[in-house]
Amino acid sequence: MSPVSLLLNVIWVVLGGAWMAFGWLIASVVMAITIIGIPWARAAFNIAAYTLFPFGFTAVSRDAYTGQEDIGTGPLGVIGNIIWLVLAGWWLALGHVVTAVLLAVTIIGIPFAWAHLKLAGIALWPIGKIIVPAN
Repeated sequence: MSPVSLLLNVIWVVLGGAWMAFGWLIASVVMAITIIGIPWARAAFNIAAYTLFPFGFTAVSRDAYTGQEDIGTGPLGVIGNIIWLVLAGWWLALGHVVTAVLLAVTIIGIPFAWAHLKLAGIALWPIGKIIVPAN
């Protein structure tokens, strides 16, 4: 991780990253408690780590990254994303949007607000995504 990414991640944790990562962890635990939610729990846990330290990483479609379609990027992934959206995605996205609006009020918070908006999109449709280092 570059020094700039490290600095941005430290500021990020203070300006809303920690509480949103905690929200993702709560979603992960709730999904893991239910037997049928275990596949979503893993995805939520991975995105919780990305939410805690988003600078220097990016989320991309898994089939575009690997060049192969799998169960999470096909029709079952769409069904999984719809279930996720109803159960947890909408409130995680709402948390990211509210935090983004609050951060966008200040000039220094605008880059962090933008990152929260990107995470809101991932919160709505996370299945089939992979977190990779940014180039």
